[in-house]
Parts: sequence; C-alpha cells; structure tokens
Amino acid sequence: MAHHLILSYGLYKEMDCYRPHPASAGEMTQFHSEDYVHFLSKITPDSLRQYHTSMQRFNAGETTDCPVFDGLFEFTQLYTGASLDGAVQLNTGQADVCINWSGGLHHAKKSEASGFCYINDIVLAILELLKVHARVLYIDIDVHHGDGVEEAFYTCDRVMTFSLHKYGDFFPGTGHIGDVGAKDGTGFSVNAPLNSGITDSTYFNDLFKPVVEKIMQVFQPGAIVLQCGADSLTGDRLGCFNLTLKGHAECVKYVQSFGVPTLVLGGGGYTIRNVARLWAYETSVILGKENDISNDIPFNDYFEYYAPDYELHLTPESMENLNGKDSLKSVRTELLQQLQNLQGAPSVQMQEVPPPYERVNPEDQDKNADDKSGSSGGSKKRKTHSAELYDKVD
Repeated sequence: MAHHLILSYGLYKEMDCYRPHPASAGEMTQFHSEDYVHFLSKITPDSLRQYHTSMQRFNAGETTDCPVFDGLFEFTQLYTGASLDGAVQLNTGQADVCINWSGGLHHAKKSEASGFCYINDIVLAILELLKVHARVLYIDIDVHHGDGVEEAFYTCDRVMTFSLHKYGDFFPGTGHIGDVGAKDGTGFSVNAPLNSGITDSTYFNDLFKPVVEKIMQVFQPGAIVLQCGADSLTGDRLGCFNLTLKGHAECVKYVQSFGVPTLVLGGGGYTIRNVARLWAYETSVILGKENDISNDIPFNDYFEYYAPDYELHLTPESMENLNGKDSLKSVRTELLQQLQNLQGAPSVQMQEVPPPYERVNPEDQDKNADDKSGSSGGSKKRKTHSAELYDKVD
C-alpha cells in the first residue's frame, strides 16, 4: 500500500529505486545463530509438528506472536537484503539516504523470534555500517522499545541506541530509563520511557529534539539508522500515542538535517492505511517534496482503504496526554545528564576497511560449486553488488 501511494504521488521519479538481493543464510549468521537461521529456512505451515520442539525453543508458531506462514524465509531474505544493500550504498557513498520501508524488525534476537520479527535486519545493517564508520547511531521512534537492537549492542561503545517508547504494562516490557548499557557500552543505551497519549509538540520539542541534539554533539556518529515504526501514530490498533503524520515526520526531518548518511527503515504499524500514509509522507519529507503532494489521496489500487475522507493527513484523537511537563522534564534531564557523563566519542583504529559480505547470485552457485570441486585451493572471487535500477512505474 505504501508503495502504490508513493507511485501515485509520483515520488518514485525523485529517487533511484533498486531491487534488493535476497539475503543469504551466511549473511544472516553474521548476527543470528546458525541453528536458528536453519530452522527459519526449513519451517513451513505443513511441517509444524515435525519442528514442535524447535518452535518452542525459537519462539515461533501459532501460540506465539511470531506465526509460521508460507514464504516466511523468503520474506526475511528480502527485507534483510534490502537493509544490507542500503548500508552498502551508504558505505560506498552512492547515496546519502537509503529507505527500506519493509525493514526495521527490531525485536528479533540472536536465537529467537519476537514481536512479529524473525531476522533483525537492523543489527545486520549496523554491523555492515561499522565496517566503514567508527560510530553508528540507532534511533527508534516505534511505540515499542527497540529491545533486539539494544540487546545486540548493549556492551558496545561504537553503537548508541536511542529509543522512545511506551513503558510499563506494554510489550516488550523493557526500556527502563536506568538501562544504560554495560561494560564498554555503559552510557550508550539511551531509553526514553513514555506514557500514553503523547502529542506532536511534547514528543518532539520536550524530548526528541534536545536529546538527539546532545547525542550528535557527544557521540558524533558517522552513520545513522532510523527506525520509523508507524504504531506510534494516532489511531493505531496496538499503539497508544497520539502523533500525527507531521509530528512523526518532524523527527525524520530533524535527523536528516545533520547531513549524516542515514538508513531509514520501517517497523511496526497495525492500522495499515495509516502505515501507508505515514511512509509515503515521510518519503516526501526526505525528498523535500512534502509541500508538493496533495492532502487528497490520488487514485491507486488501494484507494478504497482510505475511506471515508480519502485524505493523507490524520487528526489527533481526543485522548488525555498522560505525559505531564514535569515527568517529561525529569526524563529529559536524566538523559542529558547520562550523555554529559560520557567521556567523549569513542574512536576505533582501522588499517583496512573490511569488504562487504560476499553476495553470490543463485545462477552462479552451481558454477562456483563445480569450480571449487575441480581445484584444491578454492580461492573465492568477491562479487560486487549488482542491484537493478528501474525508472518505470512497473
């Protein structure tokens, strides 16, 4: 739906659009365990009984929030491959901003699915960015805490995670303001726990802007990964915030204003017509075209989903903002103090930039196997990324 809305607004003409490569199991195991990736590659709705024990171990199946469906592994390959390709584009300087609205699955753990997330494309993309950039900043504006990403880098000082989320009796139950990292990563996990009903002005002005400004000053990241979960919007079926498209996108615009290479990803969102609205609008914001698109949604294949008003922008609901000025000030003050206590931006010495992970085209695999079987050395020739560029609607 987001794709069709972006097409109908003509925004695709302002971008280079690439077909992502399907991520291989080898790429996924740069973070995830081999047995977990193998399980995802084999499980189907017809083989649930065969993998009963593994499903409990890896938190997948009908009794969890990570159901098994046809094409599950192919789905993970495509959204993960797109995030990796975006990271490579940023690393090689071919783009200043890359967007993958199908990515941003921030709950997946090393050996466990969680919260509709199976493979953590964010962690894999950050690992790719770290090959070139000494420091990477991760920002999460989904209504849920970005626990999978924070856990992956909890003891690392080269990645700072900043998550604004509903805290308390709410999934996943993590993200306390006192969770600041451990060992070398102490102080580099930044959490802003919020209550229900927060609005555009309080979200951006009282918390997001001052904290991000301080992070940029102290941490000085070489690249940014921004997760734009749409479940923080007003009217979401699972979310409980009261943000509009403009308030949500203001955060994206502010991050972009620093001029740092940025990978923009999707995430949660459970009122799907609003998810499409948001990501189409934020695409226009990233392109600097938000004033050129109409509030009247143009006709597209999913036009009837936007009934009854057929308008792009949302009106906030009449709900109480449980985030008082004093509570927001307390959170802001504590986070700014946490950042102030950091001993400057960590550095890393690199004598040689590690190469991108080798990507082998499926049609070349048989040929490569034949070549290796006929030689004792079996030296690999690295293949460059061969994304396909399209400038047509189809």
